Amino acid sequence: MTLKNIPNHLAVIMDGNGRWAKKRNLDRICGHIEGIKSLKSVIKGVIEHKIKYLTVYAFSSENWQRPSEEVDSLMQLLDEYIRLELPYLIKNKIRLNFIGNIGRIPEESKSTLLEAVKKTKNFGALNLTLALSYGSKEEILNAVSKIAEDFKEGRIDIEDINDGFFSSYLYTAGIPDPDFLIRTSGECRLSNFMLYQAAYTELYFTKTLWPDFRKKNLTAALKNYEKRVRKFGKTEI
Repeated sequence: MTLKNIPNHLAVIMDGNGRWAKKRNLDRICGHIEGIKSLKSVIKGVIEHKIKYLTVYAFSSENWQRPSEEVDSLMQLLDEYIRLELPYLIKNKIRLNFIGNIGRIPEESKSTLLEAVKKTKNFGALNLTLALSYGSKEEILNAVSKIAEDFKEGRIDIEDINDGFFSSYLYTAGIPDPDFLIRTSGECRLSNFMLYQAAYTELYFTKTLWPDFRKKNLTAALKNYEKRVRKFGKTEI
């Protein structure tokens, strides 16, 4: 299906894995495993619709507060996902990237991630970004701290600071702001995800839990986006 108006950059808050598992009396990790199937399906849909950027909220900075057993399982799942999907990424010329503070991620998983980023850095059919150990407030504070340091050292002037300049200090430097953001599971909030970048992002909330969200659900969401008129504060023409 060819849509007339598609986002250049799609962001997704993949929410509802735990609830999906609980409804089936399964361990939470089963929901995360099923959620990976949804991610694979959505990536295929994104490629079919020729969307250039996809950013998914995989693990937030607050998620470290979850039970250690779940966190350990998620880190192992991350490692396995990247290892298993790397051939697919290479075959389809998908560039893998990440945003967030990955200092807390276990060395083995971090090494797997960085190696995949290196092996796919020259691709551009799709730019897939994983938000890992990511928190937008931390990202913004980190940017402010770096700008203050550069000003203190005389590397920049106050007059240099504008939207584009500030954006270059964020984790997402070089990535366009998202045009469309999908959140699954029925929750209607951003949960500390791309707060600065999503200032004019079109939002789409669905009650579908992430493990049940597949390519057909993506197409339905994109049909909704197709009807929207983005005014960026201006009067509609």
